[in-house]
Amino acid sequence: MKAIYQKELKSYFYTPTGWLFIAVFLAIASLVFYLNNLLPRGSDLMQFLGMMSYVWMLLSPILVMRLLAGERRQATDNLLMSAPLRVNSLVIGKFLAACTVMLLAVALSLLYPILLSFYAKVYPMEVLTGYLGFLLQGCAFIALGMMVTSNLKNAVTAAAVAFGVNLFLWLASLLTNSASIPQAITKPLSFLSLYERFVPFLTAQLSVANVLFYMMFCVSMLAVTVLVMSHARNKTR
Repeated sequence: MKAIYQKELKSYFYTPTGWLFIAVFLAIASLVFYLNNLLPRGSDLMQFLGMMSYVWMLLSPILVMRLLAGERRQATDNLLMSAPLRVNSLVIGKFLAACTVMLLAVALSLLYPILLSFYAKVYPMEVLTGYLGFLLQGCAFIALGMMVTSNLKNAVTAAAVAFGVNLFLWLASLLTNSASIPQAITKPLSFLSLYERFVPFLTAQLSVANVLFYMMFCVSMLAVTVLVMSHARNKTR
């Protein structure tokens, strides 16, 4: 797993993928911070994080599109499938590499609360709670993206499919606030929504239930990915 993690992490920065993700993330974050905090001289970082949570819908496909589909495009998937390596180690190594790139981008965005602290009161625990939920939500989107692209052969197709699924989840989350939709539908959607689960973090509530939900969601998506990859390995034998 360590070798896969190091290989994938290096490949993010040997190619434009990692740099592109970080650059676009920081460009969007800077614009949101300017419009939400600097321009109106506001100190509400939770609103900033709430707006940034929708960025995962747009940017997580950049991280996942090459993890599995890229191997097939470069015809290196057969080598990986025949290597004496457990499939779960392969999947987890790739997942952790993508999460590390995401973590680097989010860590750089901590410059914004530091800048805000020069002219407004910033509560560190509130900011850390919000960022924790933000990171967990990002990891969940990466795990979901890996699952839905695990059987695709083209990186561009993988990015398009991942974005389509993310967009569907966002639209489904909008239904949870609709009074015209029966509760039999809205309650399950609200329970499974990656967006609704983030809301308590924005009010500085460190919800153990929501932390566990994001963790279990990641584990479930990675488990399905392992099953798909294991099936593909068995077919190559």
